Amino acid sequence: MAPAAATGGARIFCCMRNLVLPLPAMSTVSYIFGAALLALSVLSIMTGRELDARTFQHHWGPPPTWLIDRRSMLNFPSKEDTTVPEIKDVMVDTAAPENLVDTAVEETVVTEPQKSLQILLQKVPAEWNTSLQHVWSVENAELYYGCSEPTANFSMGPNAESNGYLVIDASGGLNQQRTGITDAVVVAKLLNATLVVPRLDHTSYWKDRSNFSDIFDINWFIESVASDINVIKEPSPILEPLAEQLRRGLRVPRKANATYYLNKILPLLKKRHALRLSKFDYRLSNKLDLDWQRLRCRTNYKALQFTKNIQDMGQKLVDRIRVKSRHFIALHLRYELDMLAFSGCYYGGGEKEVIELGQIRKRWKTLHNHNAEKARRNGKCPLTPKEVGLMLRALGYGEDSYLYVASGEVYNGDVSLAPLKALFPNFLTKDTLATKEELEPFKEFSSRMAALDYIVCSKSNVFVANNNGNMARILAGQRRFNGHRRTIRPNVKKLNNLFPLFDTMPWENFAAQVQEIQKGFMGDPMEVTPGQGQFHENPLQCICEKPEAKEMLAKLRSHVDTTGGGNMVSNIEEAKLSGSEFFKGHTEILADEEEEEDDLPMIIEEYQSKAGEGDFILEKDKDTDLANNEGKSGT
Repeated sequence: MAPAAATGGARIFCCMRNLVLPLPAMSTVSYIFGAALLALSVLSIMTGRELDARTFQHHWGPPPTWLIDRRSMLNFPSKEDTTVPEIKDVMVDTAAPENLVDTAVEETVVTEPQKSLQILLQKVPAEWNTSLQHVWSVENAELYYGCSEPTANFSMGPNAESNGYLVIDASGGLNQQRTGITDAVVVAKLLNATLVVPRLDHTSYWKDRSNFSDIFDINWFIESVASDINVIKEPSPILEPLAEQLRRGLRVPRKANATYYLNKILPLLKKRHALRLSKFDYRLSNKLDLDWQRLRCRTNYKALQFTKNIQDMGQKLVDRIRVKSRHFIALHLRYELDMLAFSGCYYGGGEKEVIELGQIRKRWKTLHNHNAEKARRNGKCPLTPKEVGLMLRALGYGEDSYLYVASGEVYNGDVSLAPLKALFPNFLTKDTLATKEELEPFKEFSSRMAALDYIVCSKSNVFVANNNGNMARILAGQRRFNGHRRTIRPNVKKLNNLFPLFDTMPWENFAAQVQEIQKGFMGDPMEVTPGQGQFHENPLQCICEKPEAKEMLAKLRSHVDTTGGGNMVSNIEEAKLSGSEFFKGHTEILADEEEEEDDLPMIIEEYQSKAGEGDFILEKDKDTDLANNEGKSGT
């Protein structure tokens, strides 16, 4: 049996050999190994999954830009996230394949807000109209310079004999206090009074305990104004006998003129030898004679310098931005809860927003019920972060522009800021530029933090003010005084009527309309008609023309005459040159845009500043002899 079996086996083997003779000679082991590889490949395809983004970045770093489009909303971890993923995250778990499927679906879900941002970025070109001239600079700015020197007719130096001591309580936040300090110097000069270094508000909304010397260089201030007035520091032995006189303050009406101070306040000062004017913000008229306005400029732009530690930190922030880019935009967003609530506008946040803002609005008992739609039509609503971003992109600032945002706590935080960050990925703040340790000395003091923002905004190539508040106005004026740096003020009324049409318009048409709407709101020289607007925003009396400006104006007048335009420019002092498109450069002043109507942010800050307890409020429209009635008033 054995030989037969062997013979049969040999026959079968011969048959198999005959069957595989056409194939290349391979060992049995090779067949087995190849079959195993094939099986593993099939299994891998059936149960495998992609490496998640976190593991990809951990092993190979961030994906290259050519691999992932800039509009992709993949959520890669930040550079600070150094967590090492466990190996099992990238291995196939054959015991529970359904879990792997769920995880993959979770990682690829795109939320509605992300879809909205994708659509937005697909519509807005990364670069737009880069051929636009003077995006980063102002045309013909070199023809003008800041001039604050007094004329020959102005009496310099304090008089030998003072009429008394003037104590000022500067109220509000940093920039509101700045206006009060500036006007205090003018009033002290007007009354021939010795000014006591102004006291800063410690009790209002901001709860900042800083004194004058914590924010401003006090010695520089005293020396700088010495040619106009005498200033003394507190405490002073001179003031001790007058303590009772200074216990209660007087509150002067808003925007009182020089005659009011001479007729009503001066007699009191002479009688009592010391006066304390409380809540001193915007208590002096915008309309003063030339030399008095220039005294304002000397005080605001030269005498008020921040302390060395604030100056150094602010400059450090600027230097760190300059390392990244030659040019940058600074935006004062002012999109905080109090501003939005006070405006009475609706910003698209649904019932939650209506309830939240309504509760805050109750803080101001004198506010009337507001028609949100009417407020928006009339230009009383600040632009949203998304709208600011769209405006800037339409004006020619590309996706690669660096944007520094000066702001308090933005309403709805990252949700509100997401579109702006998407439009300007190079998004910077104090917190992204400085370490926690560097900001620690300033963190607990709102005015010192605001001072850092002020320095960065004052030195930016472009400044954008999303409001008409104190910081926006003072910075606009200072930037004009220091060489007409590009300063953009949104033409809110017209832009608010354009933004609802954004989704239905081609980008080219939308951008062209934004550029047309913003003419006269870009910070060009003399774009505001002389006599219009607030002095702090547009200090025309402190801006002088170089001789070249007169020559260019003459050429422009000649061009207008030869082209049949008529004599549209009749007087250089009344209508000054504002770039090549001179006649389009004047801000349109509408009937419902009077000076008082523009004070919304300042009114907010005034509401949030508390008056001193027991202050005597003076009324502007009464001719009461205050000196004879001071006993009745308790002063």
